[in-house]
Amino acid sequence: MKTYQQEAVLLDLVQARLRQEGVDAITARAVAASMVGAERDGTLSHGLHRLDACISSVRSGWVVGDAPMQVQDLAASLVRVEAARGFAQGALARARDLVVRKARETGMCTLAISNSHHIGCLWHDVEQFAQAGFVCFAFVHSRSRVVGPGARSRVLGTNPMAFGFPRQNGLPVVWDQASSVMAHGEVQLAARHGHALPQGVGVDRNGQPTTDAAEVLNGGALTTFAAHKGFMIALMVEVMAAALTGSPFGFEDASGQIPGAQTSLAGQTLLVIDPLRVPDSDFAARVELLLNALRDAGTDRLPADRRYAARACAQQQGIAIDVKLLDALTLGGTVPPAPKSC
Repeated sequence: MKTYQQEAVLLDLVQARLRQEGVDAITARAVAASMVGAERDGTLSHGLHRLDACISSVRSGWVVGDAPMQVQDLAASLVRVEAARGFAQGALARARDLVVRKARETGMCTLAISNSHHIGCLWHDVEQFAQAGFVCFAFVHSRSRVVGPGARSRVLGTNPMAFGFPRQNGLPVVWDQASSVMAHGEVQLAARHGHALPQGVGVDRNGQPTTDAAEVLNGGALTTFAAHKGFMIALMVEVMAAALTGSPFGFEDASGQIPGAQTSLAGQTLLVIDPLRVPDSDFAARVELLLNALRDAGTDRLPADRRYAARACAQQQGIAIDVKLLDALTLGGTVPPAPKSC
């Protein structure tokens, strides 16, 4: 059974739940915003479904909820955050203002987040910079979950990347995709609900193709999209997110040895570009020209359109969530339902 809740109410509830587990206020707010934003926009694989994994990972000691993160101003266009095994969203929240200032001053800023746990949607990280007028590219890697073409074992992660840019009139265009055929969170949801996977998504522990999500999760592996093309992108992300930040590679991740740990100790890199600093580019008008050409050619949906539609509906009627999940968030208390109107 579903109930409808306002975004602000859910945000406060998730933040409070994380605070109860010892997560510091800045990080709890940032992680909650990512999860609730995903739930609001219909990205359920990265929404409140991930809260249990966050809590379990903190309780295991694998994630440090109040990690002593250090923001380092390394160069005119380079910021590093040593996340000290805390959540990546908290690291980004602490560095955001400095990154924006540097990107405005120099035209571009690179943010390297080291030794962090990114459990959530990557588009949320990118969209906040696109809304501020920046072009943003982001990379994050994960523990080894992907088998490459012809390979015998997993080395790379699902390794998502996200890209976003502002529009002259309208919400930013933002996309977020894994290097695997399907994101790991989507496979988890399929296993939880007993749904079969599409053909070509993964293999079992013997390397044989399977549509059983549980087989993929229990010793199997995901496959890269478009075979070697997705594999090359996964490799690029591993270099950008792990090697560039000094974080463990996916095959070095030790979370599997720690009971309760459900996140990867990884790195994240963001490239933030101010398009207004490029002379005579006429960026905003050129972007609209391109998007109009795509529409005229028959493109029926631009990246993020579906999320924005779900967001608009949620802002009117509230976010639909399972009653049992709401009970868990309120620890048995009650929250008045939001009005349903669309």
